[in-house]
Amino acid sequence: MTPQATAVRRLDLGSFVRPGSETEDGYPRVEPVLGYLVRHPRGLLLFDTGIGTGDPGTEAHYRPRRRPLPAALAAAGVTPAEVTAVVNCHLHFDHCGGNPLLPGRPILVQRTELAAARAGGHTFEHLVDFPGADYRELTGETELWPGLWILPTPGHTAGHQSLAVRRPDGTVVLAGQARDFASHFASDQLARRARHEGVAEPLPDYPAWLDRLAAFDPRRVLFAHDASVWTPAADGDC
Repeated sequence: MTPQATAVRRLDLGSFVRPGSETEDGYPRVEPVLGYLVRHPRGLLLFDTGIGTGDPGTEAHYRPRRRPLPAALAAAGVTPAEVTAVVNCHLHFDHCGGNPLLPGRPILVQRTELAAARAGGHTFEHLVDFPGADYRELTGETELWPGLWILPTPGHTAGHQSLAVRRPDGTVVLAGQARDFASHFASDQLARRARHEGVAEPLPDYPAWLDRLAAFDPRRVLFAHDASVWTPAADGDC
């Protein structure tokens, strides 16, 4: 199938401070919260919607700086009313916070993720079952629109998912929090290549979903909490 004429635009949805208790070096780190607007012939898809309101403890723990979703969309030249569908990589409060501003729009989610969100202790109820919430539950991968694939990438949560966008210039993968950083994803790719090339053990593990992702031959991989972009380590001009 010929790739559809699609465009992907990054949205700045704010930031939060990850405390030292959650970082590798013990120092606090400010992380971006990024969403992505996908323009497709079938409509406008929004991948992640920003930071929702939490309880006082969560607010104090992460000290979020929110950029309202309508403002982020306005910078891209669209309004919330123009959004056709929503895909959240997962339903933690910093990824689904703008969902209640989009009632009636289908929200594509893995069944496992929605069940966890409704079981308690996973996210905030008011961000999940709000008036007009319209969930379309998935049990694996699906081609939502021609050339637009939702792919399970479990790890951060059991129901985490990513989006592969086939374009004429190569596939763009919106990886959400499948990995926190582009450098971590690069390490996984190298581990996979080493194993496939028969390098002697011991070798680091890599997530099983990376084999499926490789079938899409991604040219760019973008993340929810890292503005860096992974590209293949190939020869060429920089």
